[in-house]
Amino acid sequence: MRTLIATSFVSLDGVVEAPGGEPGYRNSGWTVDTVDFDPAAYELKGTEQAEASAMLLGRHSYESFSAVWPSMTEEFPQYNAMPKFVLSTTLREKDLATNWGESTILRSVADVARLRAGDGGPISIHGSATMVHSLQEHQLIDQYNLLVFPVLLGAGKRLFSDTSLDAQKLKLVDSQVYSNGIQKNIFKVQR
Repeated sequence: MRTLIATSFVSLDGVVEAPGGEPGYRNSGWTVDTVDFDPAAYELKGTEQAEASAMLLGRHSYESFSAVWPSMTEEFPQYNAMPKFVLSTTLREKDLATNWGESTILRSVADVARLRAGDGGPISIHGSATMVHSLQEHQLIDQYNLLVFPVLLGAGKRLFSDTSLDAQKLKLVDSQVYSNGIQKNIFKVQR
C-alpha cells in the first residue's frame, strides 16, 4: 500500500488559498509577504521531493503547476521527473503538459483508492484543496505535512473539509518552530 501525503502551507486559521500568489484573492502571496525568509523552514520541501515517488494533483493545481514548474529545474528536479496523477472529471488527455513528465488522469476517488492500494512509494499531494477535502472525507490521506504560518487570513479556501465527519485521530510525529514563527507539523493519521 502506498502512503498519500497532503503537504501544504497553511495559515494558523486553516487557509491554504494563494500561498505563493494568484489573482483574485485578497491576501495573495501571504507566505512571502507575512514572514521573514528562513531557509530552514523550507527544508521539508526538499525532504518531500526526495521521499515521494509520485505527485497527485487536482485539475486546477495541475494546470497551475505544469505551467511553471517544468522551467524550475533547480528548485523541483525530482518533482519534474516523477509521475503525476491528476484527479479530474473534466481534464482531457490532450490538455496534459507535454514537458512535465508522465501524467495520468484519474476520474474518481475510487481511482485514487486503487492507486493508493497498489505498490510503490509515497504520493505527495500539492495544492488541490477541494481534492484534499474529498480524500479526507473518504479517509484516504495517511499523513499531513504542514508548514503553519503565523498569520490569520480569515476568508479563503481551507485545508480541511467542513463536512461533518467521524473523528480522525492524528499522531504528531515531527515538529519544529523556526526563527520566523513558521511551525513544521507532521501528522500521521491513526487508523
